[in-house]
Amino acid sequence: MPLFDLPKRIFVGRPVRSDSLGHTLMSKKIALPVFSSDALSSVSYATEEVLIVLGAAGVAFFWTTPWIALGVVVLFAVISASYMQTVKEYPNGGGDYVVAHENVSKQAGIFTGAALLVDYVLTVAVSMSAGVYAIYSAQPSLKEHRVVIALGLIAFVTLMNLRGVKEAGTFFAIPTYAFVVGIFTMLGLGGYKVLFGDGIEASSSTLDLDVTQKTGGLLTVFFLLRAFSSGCTALTGVEAIANGVPSFQKPKAENASKTLLMMAVLAITMFSGITALALAADVRVSHEAHASVVSQIATAVFGEKSVGFYYIQVSTAVILVLAANTAYQGFPVLSSILAHDRYLPRQLHNRGDRLVFSNGVLALAIFAGILVYAFDAEVTKLIQLYIVGVFVAFTLGQAGMVRRWNRKLRDEPEAPRGPILRARAINLVGTATTGVVLVIVLLSKFTHGAWIVVLAMPVIYLIMRGINSHYMRVAKELRAADTRPVLPSRMHAIVLVSQLHNPTLRALNYAKAIRPSTLQALYVAVDDEESQRLQQEWEDKGIDVPLVVRESPYREVTAPVLDYVRNFPRESERDVVTVIIPEFVVGKWWEQVLHNQSALLLKGRLLFQPGVSVTSVPWHLSSAPEPEEPVAKPGAPADLP
Repeated sequence: MPLFDLPKRIFVGRPVRSDSLGHTLMSKKIALPVFSSDALSSVSYATEEVLIVLGAAGVAFFWTTPWIALGVVVLFAVISASYMQTVKEYPNGGGDYVVAHENVSKQAGIFTGAALLVDYVLTVAVSMSAGVYAIYSAQPSLKEHRVVIALGLIAFVTLMNLRGVKEAGTFFAIPTYAFVVGIFTMLGLGGYKVLFGDGIEASSSTLDLDVTQKTGGLLTVFFLLRAFSSGCTALTGVEAIANGVPSFQKPKAENASKTLLMMAVLAITMFSGITALALAADVRVSHEAHASVVSQIATAVFGEKSVGFYYIQVSTAVILVLAANTAYQGFPVLSSILAHDRYLPRQLHNRGDRLVFSNGVLALAIFAGILVYAFDAEVTKLIQLYIVGVFVAFTLGQAGMVRRWNRKLRDEPEAPRGPILRARAINLVGTATTGVVLVIVLLSKFTHGAWIVVLAMPVIYLIMRGINSHYMRVAKELRAADTRPVLPSRMHAIVLVSQLHNPTLRALNYAKAIRPSTLQALYVAVDDEESQRLQQEWEDKGIDVPLVVRESPYREVTAPVLDYVRNFPRESERDVVTVIIPEFVVGKWWEQVLHNQSALLLKGRLLFQPGVSVTSVPWHLSSAPEPEEPVAKPGAPADLP
């Protein structure tokens, strides 16, 4: 069994057959927590981000909070309606990337893909950091361990997703629904106390906020726009359903649209309710405060350290961690599509043992872990990078949908115009709205860290273009010519020798069987005594293959072999040198560590030598699995080997 096979089976599970792919598709009740956990969890910190920005000017601008929240709600509704059109038109998934690639330009599609990849990585980093923030809001002593906790949570969610999409969705469904029930219970009880009771008051209501933001004139407008852009973090994850339509059960587009509508209703209601209770309780937050807005509301509604308080804190922490699962569904699928179009390495296109895009899952985890470590798992630092990529994708995707409807109106005169005109109007409003918000986000967040994303997206775009150019160049180079392939004029065989034992003798016999033009054995001498012993044994056994001995005064084996092969005399450019390497086949993972290391290194280096091929001749040790007996074909002699 290979070195990592047993742990892989324990943690990831047994391989799943390709024809079982249909059984991994999700129903609406499973797809909602899988694809909507990011959008649903964003409501737990979107209000907080607005209040943090407004709090920089004291409490003087808190009266604008309802209007900012209303703007976010309208924007959420517009974008959700726009994506319903995308889901219906593109049931094969791909979302904004496919829409922009097909309807705007290839360059716009690549840039959209780059923006979405950045956004998914940030989704994981922000979600994990926000989840840890909720944890140390309840237990402040854990704050100094936040990076380690966040990295551990990334590892856990990664492992669950490697086990399979449906299995991960089933596991994550209960915590997501528990969060929704908890928030609605808090909103209901809090609303009752505000309307019919003595009201609620947050523990921070008497907190004096230091004024750190200058206002007045255009500065005030810019300040309010920055608060609005911070509140737009509530919209992250809306695009995930459009990207993951193929993961739904049939009818895919219809189920995806219903799930998107349910997500929008839940997210808008929870965001509006949390904002209303935060204002009713006079919640105040700052960068230095430990308690989150949801934590303060839960304390005011249920009581300090009550069962309800801990339920909200635990469910919020869990949903924020699970929000990363939205990215774990979107990033691998998108990277697979980009790899299929040859904009990313082909390995990202392949499904793993559990029918998930394992390489994409691992790549997402690695990049997110780097961000968490680099930004010290601070939500406020990471959140500034967050929504730029989202709105780039929103805008280009909606613009692509508008162009698609225009083309349908032009090229399909027999198609019913009413539905197309309505769909175009929705996407046109979506394009204009998200475009304006994108400008606001760039202006208000650029100097606060968004410049990193603005720089990263073009860099990733250029890398993807470079990968595509490489694949196109290789495909052109490998394309079969019209002429017949030219056979080698001569073949020279070189058998590498370390000792004169059975594997070496088998390799020599194999070399003779292929009837090369010339045959030599090559030995690299690192010890004079062993070299003399080998040459004497070679002569005593009467081996009729010439033995070439190369001295290596620095005890290095690879370089002398490469030098000998590189300078081997050839009569023509069509001559081929075949290097034959005896190798052990072992049965235990730890035996693999003890054998074949030099052979692996040599093969890797020889691959880069033009006109050189490498052949391994195996020798099965007693620990290796017994080879299966060949089954004779009907009519063949029974004693065939």
